Amino acid sequence: MKSICLFCGSNKGARPEYEAAAREFGRTLAEQGVTLVYGAGNVGLVGVAADAALASGGRVVGVIPEFLKAKEVAHLGLSELHVTETMHQRKALMAELSDGFIALPGGFGTFDELFEILTWAQLSVHDKPLGMLDVGGFFQPLQAMVDRAVEEGFVPAGNLNLFQRSESLPALLDWMRGYRPQPVPKWLDLSKT
Repeated sequence: MKSICLFCGSNKGARPEYEAAAREFGRTLAEQGVTLVYGAGNVGLVGVAADAALASGGRVVGVIPEFLKAKEVAHLGLSELHVTETMHQRKALMAELSDGFIALPGGFGTFDELFEILTWAQLSVHDKPLGMLDVGGFFQPLQAMVDRAVEEGFVPAGNLNLFQRSESLPALLDWMRGYRPQPVPKWLDLSKT
């Protein structure tokens, strides 16, 4: 695993452990020689993670749409900065540049990125691992909602294997390195075709 894309808040959140987790994430990737790919912001948890990776000698690649760069939220000290025209292009390029994805706590943007990349995995658009670093139980309610969708017949139970939720960054990285995709047929029962 040479690069991991980070999805997390452009705010720091209400608890100090969120910032500490972002700092540990950036530092750990740098120490392991893994490139951090993210949305190129200089604020919130994303900025903390990028700064920690850079301070530890890591490589950090940012991807940002022009309209956000113009608002001066782009981190200008990155190893590499890509500027796109749209948010859709941004997400596609971040996915292309990454070998896996990890979400830390965040808001609507984090949820959007997390579920889009999870949907892409479900549809076999990619076969890369996706993890959620469950800092302070942040993702437990989200996991409960996903479990409810399985119970109600909206998500095949096998698709729960497309991601991993963990409170431990080392455990999550180990899982990602050993990840082997197991696609679940969505619309067709292949035994009946």
